[in-house]
Amino acid sequence: MHILITGAGGMIGRKLTEALIARGTLQGQAITGLTLVDITAPILPTGIPGAALAADLSDPATAPALIDTRPDVIFHLAAIVSGEAEADLPKGYAVNLHGTLGLCEAIAAQDAYRPRFVFTSSIAVFGAPLPDVIGDDVQPKPLTSYGTQKLMGELLINDLSRKGVLDGISLRLPTICIRPGKPNAAASGFYSSILREPLAGQDAVLPVPDETRHWFASPRAAVAFLLHAAECDLTPLGQDRGLNLPGVDATVGDEIAALERVAGPVAASRIRRDPDPTIQAIVGGWPKAFDPVRARAMGFTAEPDMDTIIHVHIEDELGGTLPEG
Repeated sequence: MHILITGAGGMIGRKLTEALIARGTLQGQAITGLTLVDITAPILPTGIPGAALAADLSDPATAPALIDTRPDVIFHLAAIVSGEAEADLPKGYAVNLHGTLGLCEAIAAQDAYRPRFVFTSSIAVFGAPLPDVIGDDVQPKPLTSYGTQKLMGELLINDLSRKGVLDGISLRLPTICIRPGKPNAAASGFYSSILREPLAGQDAVLPVPDETRHWFASPRAAVAFLLHAAECDLTPLGQDRGLNLPGVDATVGDEIAALERVAGPVAASRIRRDPDPTIQAIVGGWPKAFDPVRARAMGFTAEPDMDTIIHVHIEDELGGTLPEG
């Protein structure tokens, strides 16, 4: 079993790699090789043979070289995040659309080859006006460049799965919270920072109103989504391979209340409200909550509440304890 991970140097890519090495198997087969790819060469952990490569998916030569190794499972995580994709239109399309298209074209060029293709899409494929709770029957209509690029990837994967070129699934990931490390260029970054920084004893800025509502899952849940997508039977999806995933429906106020319950009022007091109309405009058109019946029926699960998401972060990133002060 040979596995290719694009975007392997990112937070989810690193955690996915660690999980695969810890498991040692996928689809009931021993993992015999890992190819990890990112714009900067990722670190290849010990335990499974493989390669860690620096490569740019917007370069037309990259995808054929990666697919020539005929990986059995491809986790396509590489992407330009939402805020950057909105600010730099050519870069967003080069990576998010043409990078995905390049991989799919390279797969189609191979004979007698049909890999499992797990594509990380986003709930940003949905745009206002939307119902308060989005069911599986609501059609995506993005209002951002990032969401548009992701939906184009979904449609490509639907078509090539129908044609038997690949066996694909597009995971519409909730906003991942709490993201460890430094903030990225995603417009949604504050959802993590208003929890992550106070938990570390630092101040955080909140650019949107407390009543702003959204859909969340932890990094731990995101990795579990990916692994399950690589192994589960995709027949129930039919020709629509885009899947809304389980998550936690919470407002920013709910986040702050959970922070206070878990870490105390001092932690919650470290959040400073500083409205940003640009961020408000972007996230104001995003989905608020989902009823992911198809995903739950297929065995996908996430955390039950925001308190659990905070505890997951403390366990996975802070060694199980909060810093003093």
